[in-house]
Amino acid sequence: MTQREALLAQLGRVFDDPALLDQAVTHRSAEGPNNERLEFLGDAILNFVIAAEVFQRRPELHEGELSRLRAALVNKNALAAIAREIDLGRHIVLGSGELKTGGSRRDSILADGLEAVIGAVYLDGGYEAGRQVVLALFEGHLSRLPDMEALKDPKTRLQEYLQARHLELPSYHVEAVSGRAHQQTFRVTCHCEPLQLVGEGTAGNRRQAEQAAADDLLARIAAAEKGQAHD
Repeated sequence: MTQREALLAQLGRVFDDPALLDQAVTHRSAEGPNNERLEFLGDAILNFVIAAEVFQRRPELHEGELSRLRAALVNKNALAAIAREIDLGRHIVLGSGELKTGGSRRDSILADGLEAVIGAVYLDGGYEAGRQVVLALFEGHLSRLPDMEALKDPKTRLQEYLQARHLELPSYHVEAVSGRAHQQTFRVTCHCEPLQLVGEGTAGNRRQAEQAAADDLLARIAAAEKGQAHD
């Protein structure tokens, strides 16, 4: 089985116009027609199909909750994970620069490539073909949709925990910033004075570092509560 046949088998499709699939797996760093326009189209189709599916599967949720659920399914990390499941990276055509830096393993390139493939399927076979491919790719994720509490980010969960106990909200402090301007690392601490606990997080930007610090503080709070329960 050739690489192209392997990809088609993963998608469960045969293209009437194979050039569409060729374009879908061609990154803008390579020569020839690239996948940016197909990515745009695939993104729209993907969001609609997933939105319709969660709407049907979770009738009890209101608009904001449905939006969070869709965002949990359709994001760069989730798309890259699915792309890896079908080994899309080895089919991506890259320019020499991206090849040297391992572009076929990069989340953004994998996610964009997956959206482009969905766009190509739609152009080749119509909406229903695109829908079937999306549902097949997301079957595992759709079969185990998370509850709404699990979808809340750590900062929100920490805030709600403290508010429910009428405690002062936490404060966040940037302790250090390292690395070059285009590739910085932020170390942030999250302080909860009433509980005398501090969480710490490190990430590539301040927002993510704050989320990591809040998550660390939640873990420390849970450990402290567990220790009190055993006393």
